[in-house]
Amino acid sequence: MATNRTFTMIKPDAVANGHIGAIINKITEAGFKIIAMKYTHLSNEKAGEFYEVHKSRPFYNDLVSYMSKGNIVPMILEKDNAVEDFRKLIGATDPSKAEQGTIRNLYAKSIDANAIHGSDSDDNAAIEGSFFFSMLERF
Repeated sequence: MATNRTFTMIKPDAVANGHIGAIINKITEAGFKIIAMKYTHLSNEKAGEFYEVHKSRPFYNDLVSYMSKGNIVPMILEKDNAVEDFRKLIGATDPSKAEQGTIRNLYAKSIDANAIHGSDSDDNAAIEGSFFFSMLERF
């Protein structure tokens, strides 16, 4: 059964390019409620912990370096069918293949600098969200 929360983070490229406000507007216009949000920076070590699942993959070191190069905006979002609906809103990982009007179509520069992360399952949303936020039950 699908949950009604998901995790996202606006990535360093989109933050550096001034797209935070526009991306948040797209998210809220799509009916998502922001439950938790912060502006922060991942150290190389913390980025490595977050992406531990990819440690054996060839892109891991580049991903960790990219995610620790600038500020990010992690968020917990709420809406019915949150994970699936959010994945549709952000579009394909490769912005050249993302549907017109999706966040990645509008704000991503490349498959590597793709503006935003969205959890791919309810379980990962819970794991990823708890990496950045604690005590969400009070919300």
